[in-house]
Amino acid sequence: MSLVLDPAAQDLLFREARTANTFIDEPVTDEQVQAIYDLVKYGPTAFNQSPLRITLVRSAEARERLVKHMAEGNQPKTAAAPLVAILSADNEFHEELPELFPHFPQAKDAFFAERPVRENSALLNAALQAGYFIVGVRAAGLAAGPMTGLDFEGVRKEFLDDDHTPLMVVNIGKPGPDAWFPRSPRLAFEQVVTTV
Repeated sequence: MSLVLDPAAQDLLFREARTANTFIDEPVTDEQVQAIYDLVKYGPTAFNQSPLRITLVRSAEARERLVKHMAEGNQPKTAAAPLVAILSADNEFHEELPELFPHFPQAKDAFFAERPVRENSALLNAALQAGYFIVGVRAAGLAAGPMTGLDFEGVRKEFLDDDHTPLMVVNIGKPGPDAWFPRSPRLAFEQVVTTV
C-alpha cells in the first residue's frame, strides 16, 4: 500500500529532513511563522487543549540572553540562526478549554483542576505539538534545528514564568553550508512494531 502524500512532500517532511546546524543569513518573517502556525494548529491534542506556546527570539539582546543558557556546542548555532523559537508548555492551558472544547466546557474543572494533572497533560500534548511545529517548519521550505541541550530552568526564568515549562529551542532558517550531519540509522519496522 502506498502513501497518499506526494513522494516529494514525503521527502521534504521526513526522508530528507534532518536537524540543521548552519543557516544562511536570510530572515524568517513573521508571515512565515504565522503560516506555519496556521497549518500546525490543526494537529490533534487531548481535549483540544493546545498547550504549546512559542516565544520568538528576535532581538540581539534577547538572543544574547538565550545563548548563555544553551549547552556549549549549541551556542554558536543559536547565536547565528535567523530565528530562534523557545517552545514551552502552558500549564494553565485549562483556562482556554471553555473556548477550545465548547461541547464540554466542564472539562476545565472536571479533569484539570489539579496542577500536577495539568502539568503532565501539558507536557505530553505540547511535546506532540512541538513535533507538528517542526514538520510545519519543513513544510514552509525552511530547516529546523531542535535542541534540548540547554539549561531549562535558566530559560524558564529568563523568558517564561512559573506557569510555562520549556520543552526545547528550535533554530529556524534556510540551511547553510555543511548544515547536515550524516544520516543516522533508524530502527526497522520489525524492531518497533508488535502485533498482539
